Amino acid sequence: MNYEIIPIGDMALQILYKEPASDNLQRQIQQTTKHIEQMNIPGVVELVPAFQSITVYYNPILTTYHRLFAQVAEICEKHSTEQSTTSKEIIVIPTCYDGEDLENVARRNGLSTEEVTSIHSSVDYLVYMIGFLPGFPYLKGLPATLSTPRLATPRLKVPKGAVGIGGDQTGVYPLESPGGWNLIGRTPVPLFDPERQNPFLLKAGDYLRFTQISAQEYRAIENLVKENQYKVEVKKIENH
Repeated sequence: MNYEIIPIGDMALQILYKEPASDNLQRQIQQTTKHIEQMNIPGVVELVPAFQSITVYYNPILTTYHRLFAQVAEICEKHSTEQSTTSKEIIVIPTCYDGEDLENVARRNGLSTEEVTSIHSSVDYLVYMIGFLPGFPYLKGLPATLSTPRLATPRLKVPKGAVGIGGDQTGVYPLESPGGWNLIGRTPVPLFDPERQNPFLLKAGDYLRFTQISAQEYRAIENLVKENQYKVEVKKIENH
């Protein structure tokens, strides 16, 4: 087995995978999370998939650790060799590449700002987990040519929708907050909206792609979002 199941306090257990984080492992984590959800196990309160684990929170009045351990272990064993699906959906995030750190990222990596923009928007990113802020996606897939250390002194205020690079990761700030990532652009598409039935645009296991837009297109989409008329583009890609 490439995992173990361990207790986390008295109201959770964790499936901990014994291998480095990777796209293949992330797909396994998402598939196992889905199967646990579909079982509707009594007492399970929440599932939190992460880079190398799934934490299962439960109500100890409705179930016990040992009972839940056995149920989760059976699911893990049954689906441990399951293959991924033959297609994937990619959520498109329109991005205006005018961030205040864009030139710094380009300079550190020996690139032009146009090359940074082109490279950053040329790949599909996998959402490994949501955290730090409501809806903040931790993404893998950033080309090594764009890897840039976090700022030595974090900003006290990063605007909502800012697209940034921190080390070998990229992400989007769903809310205004402090932050130390290098800001290369901004998106008008809200990743978190408490007024929606599902407040989160993204979840762990999703794929997304950034696509370049102009400042004028940014304002047009921003207005559509305000009028609740913007529909996020989702592309379906067949895997080979």
